[in-house]
Amino acid sequence: MIPVLESFRLDGRVAIVTGASSGLGVQFAQALAQAGADVVLGARREDRLLQTRGLVEAEGRRGLAVRADVTNPEDCTALASAAMSAFGRVDVLVNNAGIGTAVPALKETPEQFRSVVDLNLNASYWMAQACARVMQPGSSIINISSVLALTSMGLPQAAYTASKAAA
Repeated sequence: MIPVLESFRLDGRVAIVTGASSGLGVQFAQALAQAGADVVLGARREDRLLQTRGLVEAEGRRGLAVRADVTNPEDCTALASAAMSAFGRVDVLVNNAGIGTAVPALKETPEQFRSVVDLNLNASYWMAQACARVMQPGSSIINISSVLALTSMGLPQAAYTASKAAA
């Protein structure tokens, strides 16, 4: 009998993780590498991406750090193109980049709301669009949401909860 975790191996696959410079993005990148994937790491903080790349490489996989602001569609295309240039394929996209704010809805400015929605929702679309152009059938796009998309829990995060529910 094959161990169940062997069914989830990603040997020979390439994954892109956005928001890979901190938090869940780092954990997703490391887990994908442990499962056998080579990982393309995208985020704005290049110095921290290099640290994440080190974690991927410590798992015996290849990592590529690409500075990208995923609110910019051109950066999304460049990130997918970098993956194709380096590895020749994209099999998995983990749309993880996001930001949470703690601003009560009655005090949040339109600019604050727009900036959260732009990163948490629009950037996921731009990144999915860029990757879908190069992905083959059977590839996966994973959009990271939040439990706050289902309940506010009384927290002052209107933009965050709206954008995560939409994603």
